[in-house]
Amino acid sequence: MKPTDTSNPDYFHKVVDCQWACPAHTDVPGYIRLIAQGEFSDAYMLNRKSNVFPGILGRVCDRPCEPACRRVRVEETAVAICRLKRVAADHRDDITARLPMAPDKTNGKKVALLGAGCASLAVANDLLPLGYEITIFEQHETTGGLMRTNIPQFRLPPEILDEEIGYIIDMGADLRLGHRIDSLKGLLDNGGFDAIFVGTGAPRGKELELPGRHDTENIHIGIDWLESVAFEHTKSIGENVLIIGVGNTAMDCCRTSLRLGSKNVKVMARKPRGFFKASDWELEDAEEEDVEIIVNHSPKEFLVEGGKLVGMKFDQMEYNIDEDGRIDRGKSVGEVTIPCDDVILAIGQDNAFPWIERDIGIEFNEWDCPVVDKTTFMCSREGTFFGGDAAWGPENIIWAVAHAHEAAISIHKYCNGQDLNDRLPRGMNLVSQKMGIHEWSFSNNYDSAERRLLPHVDLKERFKKLDIEVELGFTLEQTIKEVERCLNCDIQTVFTTSLCIECDACIDVCPVNCLTITENGDEDDLRLRLSAPAENLEQDLYVSDSLPQTGRVMVKDEDLCVHCSLCAERCPTGAWDMQKSDILIPYVKNEADTEEPQRISATGA
Repeated sequence: MKPTDTSNPDYFHKVVDCQWACPAHTDVPGYIRLIAQGEFSDAYMLNRKSNVFPGILGRVCDRPCEPACRRVRVEETAVAICRLKRVAADHRDDITARLPMAPDKTNGKKVALLGAGCASLAVANDLLPLGYEITIFEQHETTGGLMRTNIPQFRLPPEILDEEIGYIIDMGADLRLGHRIDSLKGLLDNGGFDAIFVGTGAPRGKELELPGRHDTENIHIGIDWLESVAFEHTKSIGENVLIIGVGNTAMDCCRTSLRLGSKNVKVMARKPRGFFKASDWELEDAEEEDVEIIVNHSPKEFLVEGGKLVGMKFDQMEYNIDEDGRIDRGKSVGEVTIPCDDVILAIGQDNAFPWIERDIGIEFNEWDCPVVDKTTFMCSREGTFFGGDAAWGPENIIWAVAHAHEAAISIHKYCNGQDLNDRLPRGMNLVSQKMGIHEWSFSNNYDSAERRLLPHVDLKERFKKLDIEVELGFTLEQTIKEVERCLNCDIQTVFTTSLCIECDACIDVCPVNCLTITENGDEDDLRLRLSAPAENLEQDLYVSDSLPQTGRVMVKDEDLCVHCSLCAERCPTGAWDMQKSDILIPYVKNEADTEEPQRISATGA
């Protein structure tokens, strides 16, 4: 194999699996160490740099970082990354003086943002400090989009939304609530805007056209029903409720139903449990509240008598799953009728753009959605950008924020006549953490410890009102224990080939057998000849140049390493060092300030 190019920021970024998996590339180990030091405000601001909404996402993020957590490789459970984010948000001091500010004088460029949800707000957060005049159009009388209308208050208190959204609006955005855009052509022709960003989400819930669907008023579209509850138009529901679908929206619907008076809630899943779209923790919370999840039932008919819904008929399904985990279409092996008073359909969401004329230069695809460039976020009409769910369909908040950062870069470049594809690369700093012979600036004691269990409001109390937040957040004692579970994956083991004397001391002391000195070869062969076979092909190997003594190579399996620093402590020549890798993600402010280019430095092979 060729020596590993450690000057490429993506190499070490990929080693920090949590940060690599986060769409916004939040510096997870960095903010966890700050929490460990009691620096909650610093941890919050480090979070906010990338994800914009730490308090919100500390409660409702879909947590793509946690399945990637390296702790899962040595234990069963990941570090509670998301809930530690909440710790930083809940325990911070007043950080208003540290927030970005808009300059006194604007730059003369006007940008319209459609929708006041997470994507548009994150774009505003990035552009306002550069002097852009930002106008946000929102059809509702309040901000937040689906964060407010579709996430129940018992999961996300409105005061958290108001506070973090307020940080952005207070920079000087022109917020126009209750202002629905019915014609994009009209806005383009008469608005006087230099660019437009569409962040209107995926506002249309999917239908289920079965016999009886339109014969009663007791069948509801999930996202519309949640919105109606949020705005207090709906205050009750029947005692027996069926939820069709098993995604995160379905979990919100079933738990909300219990709080509106339902006594018996069943979630009807078409497939087996391993194929659910809902997150494991969402399922656990629902089942804790006595929601019954029934698998392998395919909806067949709504049963209506005299305009009243009395039940639903289902096919009982049987499936075959192959050795690769793929499931077939299944077959019906029976039929069952389940009584109910109300049905809530939570089977997905679609984009809807009836307000975008089809003759204004915007190309639409076969799903009747605008064709959007995945790098620039611009559609075929120059100056019109899309992000969040409006770009490629329903995702989660952190994806919308990631889209917003990239779209803001493109909007800035467009408004300044620059090439939208000419973007700054990621940069990197590597800084040694050595403070003494056996002293490091981070805690490197690996300790086997189970994940802390998050305290919840007692079951008897949580159903009294809709706005009782169920999750209480970690206690101080729990926080201390949980932060110590982080393996500091951003503290890299960096190797200097010329200093190695091939004494094998590092190999002898390694507790996980991740180091090997061996003859070089192609990757497939080399992976089989290591101290422990490197079977995770998604994780790159760290391969040195030819060693000065024998011409062999030092190979490190990044998949196994727990960043304990014993190799660096044991090495008599200092060939191994522990260096913190700061991955520098370009934001629009970096693009706007060419006098501060991304720094790239690396030592090693």
